[in-house]
Amino acid sequence: MDSSKIREKIGRFRILVIGRANAGKTTILQRICNTQDKPKIYDSAGEEIDLTVLTASKERGEHEIENEMVFESNPGFVFHDSRGFEAGGKDEFDKVKAFITDRLTQAKIAKRLHVIWFCIPMDEACRSFTAGEEKFFTECDTASIPVIVLFTKFDALYGVEFRKLMNTGTSRKDAKQQAPKCAEETFALGPQLRFLQGVRWPPKCHVCLPNMNKDDADCSALIKQTAAALDDEALEQLFVSTQQTNLEICMKYAIQR
Repeated sequence: MDSSKIREKIGRFRILVIGRANAGKTTILQRICNTQDKPKIYDSAGEEIDLTVLTASKERGEHEIENEMVFESNPGFVFHDSRGFEAGGKDEFDKVKAFITDRLTQAKIAKRLHVIWFCIPMDEACRSFTAGEEKFFTECDTASIPVIVLFTKFDALYGVEFRKLMNTGTSRKDAKQQAPKCAEETFALGPQLRFLQGVRWPPKCHVCLPNMNKDDADCSALIKQTAAALDDEALEQLFVSTQQTNLEICMKYAIQR
């Protein structure tokens, strides 16, 4: 089936994005959709929501996971946003779990969730999973929906390694050059990945995303890992054809087919 027929059958590619406030979620979605603009928000009935009303409700602590975020630059993606489980809040966890269960049982594939991106920021002092986030991986079975952990703001670890290198007498120039590789090596042996390896419901994979706030930000790793995580060939083809930031993966997919 070609991409146009798949898009006609399934519609849009649907992603649940979970993460704390200031985890860099919106920035990543803007990179994926190749835009600097803010998304439009629609309620479950398809009616556009006034952003001033939405901002006021967020300030009151209200949040609606059923709302759909769509960027005009790429309406082929639909995003649902969860504010995460910062305080270990049972209400938000139950809401996310119920939402995932409901989407799993939808008869129409267009209404189902196709992937979950779980964002963990690396610029916070603890750089680890909160109690609520741990609960997700030990108690929430997402069944056929692949979960990908996004370690956002990964460049914060570059600064940590830079200071370590400087303290050992490495020159500033060499320390700056070596810091990214050192950060990756240290992270590979760190507590975050050890935790994910031992949970009941581990993610399909993880991606480290540095410098997403820069104009030349590279999100190709996220695109490739998401495509690889999809077991359904039609969904994989829909995702690959919908993303517009990586021509290489489109060509690779076409050659494989």
